[in-house]
Parts: sequence; structure tokens; C-alpha cells
Amino acid sequence: MCSPSATLTVWAGAWLSGRSAPDDVLDALRAWAPRQLVAAGDPVTGGHTGLPWPGGESLDRSGAGIMPLLKLIREESHDPGARLRLVLPVPGDVRGLPAGCEFAVAAVEAEEGILVGTPGTDGTGLVPLWVDEETLQWTVYRTPLPATSEPDMPLGEAEYAMRQAVRDAADALMQLQRTGVNAGGADPRELIEDELAEYSRHEYPDSIPLRARRILDTADHVAAILTVAQHEPASAPTSASAMAAQETLLRPLWDAIRAARLAAVHAAS
Repeated sequence: MCSPSATLTVWAGAWLSGRSAPDDVLDALRAWAPRQLVAAGDPVTGGHTGLPWPGGESLDRSGAGIMPLLKLIREESHDPGARLRLVLPVPGDVRGLPAGCEFAVAAVEAEEGILVGTPGTDGTGLVPLWVDEETLQWTVYRTPLPATSEPDMPLGEAEYAMRQAVRDAADALMQLQRTGVNAGGADPRELIEDELAEYSRHEYPDSIPLRARRILDTADHVAAILTVAQHEPASAPTSASAMAAQETLLRPLWDAIRAARLAAVHAAS
């Protein structure tokens, strides 16, 4: 799984539909960090939810562990039209975000988040923030929910796009290796396997559709290749023009990964 927000969206969806237990959700989240906190993003949200907020009550004193998160998700999902929507925004691509709100700013900074509630009403936004290597804090926002959302890529199209992206990412890595100024270093294949091992630590619910799982696994494979392409010393750009060329080469592939992950996660949640 690519992010804490994707994990929570998939597992909470399975829980709300009766296909997993609350403890399954908690176990999946703890695979990211053994200690998790929940806090309000502002005093208004704190007053609405009873959660501590920055500048207010201490998180440590409040004891706001992960359980309030499930309570909030359950409360926001009581309406038959309620939905869980994963967002994976980056500057220049903010699909799915409500405009002009604190949640949107925080989600772009984190490059992930979740919207919970009935479209077109006020709902809840969740954004994970790493406090340290062992602590993940979920920040809660009251936020307007878009009345309509951009349709996800069809799963068949997403699966085809990811198969093509594996080849394109491998080609990009080879191209960057050829133009790199530093030779040697670790075998890129070993680095890719190390990246994939990190993704594979995070399990899927048994109820996830097989095609959605294939798409997520392939997207992780492409992401592992691109991560190595960006950080492997032999391909590190050494000038502004080289950095721009690398961005031009890799950005469309990252865009394709985000679109495919959104389609697969929403099909599974």
C-alpha cells in the first residue's frame, strides 16, 4: 500500500461494509507506525469533535489515540450517500480537493488525505502527519465536500496504463543511467526490490477486488522504479536543465500512478 491514507480508505471501507473488523483497521494502520494520535486541525474542529488541537490541550495529556478516528468515520458515514474518498494531490494536480480550505492546504503539503461524508455537505477531512519515526498523527478538519467528484479512471484502463508504465519507467531509468555522471553504486534492481519490500509490508483486505489489487501492486512496482530513478546516484541530475529534463521524463508516470491508485482504492473501499 502506498500511503497511510490509502490504507485507511481501503480498510475503513471494508469495515463499514461489514467485511472486516475494527481491529483489522487498527492493525493495518499500526503497520505504518506503532503510535498514532488524532488531533483537530483548528479550534472549531476541536470544539465540534472534542479532540485536542495545536495550541490547545496537549495531545499527550488528552490520550487521543487512534480509536476516535474510527468513531469519526462511523459518524460521518451514517448517511446512505456518504463516501470515503482518497485524495493524492500535488502542486498542479489537486483533483478531488475542496477549494479554499485548511484541509486542502494540509493535504497538498502531505500529498495525501481522505474525505469522509456526503458529497455537497460539510464533512470530515483527514490528513496524516509524521511526528517522528514511530508516531503518526491524523489531523481532522471540518471541511465542505465537493458536490461532485471527477470520475475515476475505469479499472480496465488503469490496469493497461500500469502495464505500459512498467515498461516506460524501466526505459526512463535506463535513460537516466546512461546520462548520469556517476558510475557504479548499488545495483538498481536491488534498490527496486528494497522499495517493493516496503510496500509489501502493508496488507490488503481479503475482500479487495482482484483487479484492484493487481493495479495497486503494479503501481507500487512503477513507483519503486521511479523512486530509484530519482535517487540513485548514477542518475542524479547535476544542473537545473538536467533536473528539468528528469521532471519532464518522470512526472507523467507519477501522474499515471496517482490516477491508477485512486481508481483501484475507490473500487476497493
